[in-house]
Amino acid sequence: MPEPIVVIIPHRLGKDEALRRIKDGIARARAEFSALITLEEENWEGDRMSFKVRSFGQRAFGAIDVYEAGVRLEVTLPWLLAQFARAVQRVVGQRGQLLLEKK
Repeated sequence: MPEPIVVIIPHRLGKDEALRRIKDGIARARAEFSALITLEEENWEGDRMSFKVRSFGQRAFGAIDVYEAGVRLEVTLPWLLAQFARAVQRVVGQRGQLLLEKK
C-alpha cells in the first residue's frame, strides 16, 4: 500500500469559517470535476470528513481535519494514481490555500 499524501494548509479564518469554505468547496468540486472524480462516500463527524473517491477506475480514500489555524488533508492513492502523488500534492496545496485565503 502506498504512503498517504499529506497536505497541511495553514489559515487565519478560524475553524467555523474554514469548515464552511471546505464544505462549499467540496460541493463546487463535485459539480466542476464530476467527469473526472466521483465522491463515493462523504462522512462528517464533527470537524473531520472521511471520504472515498473514484477516478479513472481507481479508488482512493482519506480524511480532512479542520482546525482553528489549519486544515490537514490525508489521501491514500492506489498504485497507479500514486505515481502522480507529488503533482497532486502541489495542486491540492495551491487550490486549498486559495480556498482558505482570508477575504
